[in-house]
Amino acid sequence: CATTDMVLFSYAGEKPDTDALKVLLVCRKNHPSIGYWALPGGFVELYENLEDTARRELEEETGVKGLPVEQFACYGDYQRDPRARVITTAYFSLVNEKEVRVKAGDDAADAAWFTVKLKKGESKDITTDAAVIRREDFSLELENEDRGLKIRAVICKEERQGLVRERKYKVKEGGMVAVDHAAILTQALEVIQQRIRKNSCTCG
Repeated sequence: CATTDMVLFSYAGEKPDTDALKVLLVCRKNHPSIGYWALPGGFVELYENLEDTARRELEEETGVKGLPVEQFACYGDYQRDPRARVITTAYFSLVNEKEVRVKAGDDAADAAWFTVKLKKGESKDITTDAAVIRREDFSLELENEDRGLKIRAVICKEERQGLVRERKYKVKEGGMVAVDHAAILTQALEVIQQRIRKNSCTCG
């Protein structure tokens, strides 16, 4: 089976700030992970392009539509979804929070913005016969003050050093985040924060 998952970041004010981003999550009312918070997403229809699935599922579950989307990863571990073998293609986008209106729909029990923080933890290099693997732990912190929700997840990133940078994000502690979505979110957050920093340096 093939799905897409959408990481939608938002910012307030005139321009994005790496320390003040929010992410849009939905509360699942169907299996798997009922009651857990997840990225908007769902199954790809037979005659549908992947990016169209990402936009459709985002609109069906949150009411947000008409955004550009960028593919950044594919997650395909055989055990990632308890229902079946499900391969997901991950997308992200960025929007000013004032420009969209969020409303839960479809199979989402709720939809809400969460402030998102990523803190680096332990880091070490592991040398093997084939390569040097850099292993880093991250603490992912999500908060929605209106609902009194604080969620924490722990993610491990492993990256092969060299010209070919094989990279993998794994959930060590998922908290109330569904399946491997904390790992997907962490990878997307690293990408968007790097883009924002680079753009700020260019503009400044």
